[in-house]
Amino acid sequence: MSMAQQAQPPAWRISLRTEERQSELAKTIQRLKKNKGAIAGGIVLTLLVLMAIFAPVLAPKDPVKQEYSRVLKPPSRDAPLGTDQFGRDVLSRVILGARPSLQAAALAILIAASVGTVIGLVTGYLGGWIDLLMQRLIDIQLAFPGILFALAIVAVLGPGLRNAMIAVGISLVPAYARMVRGSVLSVRENAYIEAAQVMGAGTSRIVARHILPNVLAPIVVLSTVGVAWAILIGASLSFLGLGAQLPDPEWGLDLAQARDYLREAWWMSTFPGLAIMLTALSVNLLGEGLRDALDPRLRNR
Repeated sequence: MSMAQQAQPPAWRISLRTEERQSELAKTIQRLKKNKGAIAGGIVLTLLVLMAIFAPVLAPKDPVKQEYSRVLKPPSRDAPLGTDQFGRDVLSRVILGARPSLQAAALAILIAASVGTVIGLVTGYLGGWIDLLMQRLIDIQLAFPGILFALAIVAVLGPGLRNAMIAVGISLVPAYARMVRGSVLSVRENAYIEAAQVMGAGTSRIVARHILPNVLAPIVVLSTVGVAWAILIGASLSFLGLGAQLPDPEWGLDLAQARDYLREAWWMSTFPGLAIMLTALSVNLLGEGLRDALDPRLRNR
């Protein structure tokens, strides 16, 4: 028998591990189903994502077409959510605004999770001067409020929705790096990590096969909750004119345009604001449900 065959675990052991993972996944799904808030948040978020995907089909009118004969019309049968100062249909802009808002939030979380996870894995496992240097850099970044740090990055990159979300992603990196690093420091003390080191497994193999799978759960939870934070910061940057640009529909940008018409056209600000609130609430409910389902310390509550 070759050395490779000796090192390879038997088929029954691989099958047992697969069954254990499937069983754990089934238990997690069952715990998640018992959380009514998480189910409600997941349903609402799914509907919002579907609305963003099929937005061009669902929107009743062209969201950028100006009709000055319909300026500031209140909600009616022809315009269920009213029209804005240019006669544009608010319902169409809310529907089409879901796409850039959710896409931008997903991009920001992807950047933050990817960069932050790599930093956390490297600094948590290797330690030493790399850990010390990266933690001091993260401390410097955390000294600035997230929105202020994002504003500084946008000022360098220039206004635009993509640049705004890159800035939001960078501003969220410390949260992922700190969380992953703490999880790695806990996981690397386990006996199976020492056994893998004694058997001669390389650093990359240990991190990829033994450490990363054990820190995925908190990454998923933080990413889910982070979507709400990214949507809020993205809407804030668009509100300040640093995110989406006219005439594109985007919830934060629509709120910025509606601030001069709060008295005479309440619908212009109400419905984009409700869209932001509903999205953030649904994401937070789903994130809390995932945290309760995946965190072993909360399973028996």
